[in-house]
Amino acid sequence: MNLLEQLHRAYVYNRRASVLRDHLAELLPQNASVLDVGCGDGLLSYLIMQKRPDVKIKGVDILGRSQTQIPVEQFDGEVIPYGDGTFEVTMLVDVLHHTIDPMVLLHEAVRVARKAVVIKDHTCNGLFDKLTLRLMDQVGNARHGVALPYNYWSQQRWFEAVDTLGLKIATWKKDLRLYPRPARWLFDRSLHFISRLDLD
Repeated sequence: MNLLEQLHRAYVYNRRASVLRDHLAELLPQNASVLDVGCGDGLLSYLIMQKRPDVKIKGVDILGRSQTQIPVEQFDGEVIPYGDGTFEVTMLVDVLHHTIDPMVLLHEAVRVARKAVVIKDHTCNGLFDKLTLRLMDQVGNARHGVALPYNYWSQQRWFEAVDTLGLKIATWKKDLRLYPRPARWLFDRSLHFISRLDLD
């Protein structure tokens, strides 16, 4: 682990997880069944269930892990191994920019959900945004063997995808405050969003 990765782990990782937990927990319906797509070891979903014990979350991920915080099934990254409408909500947290074609996995997330799709991802609206996001991905993900195609969308492209999928934006939050100062000035900006997209 290099110095940047050590600083990320000590200075950013735990704060980011707790801030995301709070944002995501408030978007989930009461007593919801949730599929966390690309859940990693399931830590974030575990934290959400600690805050929201009425919610039940399972996960799927490309990478198999020997220890996970929630039940996790391995999948191919494109076809979610559950039937139509199996879960009330599907959740994708910093997953879609790791795919070659985010629309493939988005279609699957919509297929297996009955009520909503919750997304945390990035918006990229220029070269400086792209360079910053690439650095963040390198530091946070490269050592874990996560695919890094750097497939970041502009906000307009996200809105087009939502429209194509026939979803309704119930929530779109950009001021997430994931990072402590002074890192917030560089790494928060308008680079992150959380959205709840309703199916009806």
